[in-house]
Amino acid sequence: MLRIRAKSWLEKDGDFLVGEGRARLLRLVEETGSISEAAKRMGMSYRHAWGTIKEISESAGERVVQSKRGGTGGGCTTLTKTGRDILSAYEEGNSSIQTFLEGGPRHPRVAVDGILITRGKLVAIRRKYPPFKGKMALPGGFVEYGERVEDAVVREFEEETGLKTSVERMLGVYSDPTRDPRGQVISVVFLLKRRGGKLRSGSDAASIELVEPERTEDMAFDHAEIVEGYLSLTD
Repeated sequence: MLRIRAKSWLEKDGDFLVGEGRARLLRLVEETGSISEAAKRMGMSYRHAWGTIKEISESAGERVVQSKRGGTGGGCTTLTKTGRDILSAYEEGNSSIQTFLEGGPRHPRVAVDGILITRGKLVAIRRKYPPFKGKMALPGGFVEYGERVEDAVVREFEEETGLKTSVERMLGVYSDPTRDPRGQVISVVFLLKRRGGKLRSGSDAASIELVEPERTEDMAFDHAEIVEGYLSLTD
């Protein structure tokens, strides 16, 4: 199939500021809270990533990242307001271009979340990265292209908790456009059954938490509402 493709970049005063690669680096820094983790996911060295960020800052005339040290969750690097404005301007502009070229509207992303009760406790993770860094959440993540949602939740659950599971049944679909601060994300939630494995925290989880299902008010995203919905079905 033939498709028209185009490259876009953001300029300031006629000078190059960010393109697809630099924008992806900024997005990963914001999502992971770490320059080293962002560099790893892009397959580049920390030195290269830091040099690129320094070049963006120099071109913008202001810092685009800021670091916070200490605290219960350790250090964290996030974008400054300038960094977020630059990333937003590029992503929104690039999205408009791609929408025009493809002749269709933007689409929300699809994610999955899993509920597993073991010995009367809910298996949850403590988020390692923004958004909601340090808060409890249901194990889950984004569906990959060509992947069934049932396979995605089993894969994500094992990656984040070390547990092998199977789908018992679907609990519901959560689609509030404001549920995820990163953009519109629809989550398909499943009740899972444990099949094996050992509890261990994956790369995206600071720790694994076994909590009382009735005590999950302070969870990330709308996960407290999801658990409440699950409990109403089991009463």
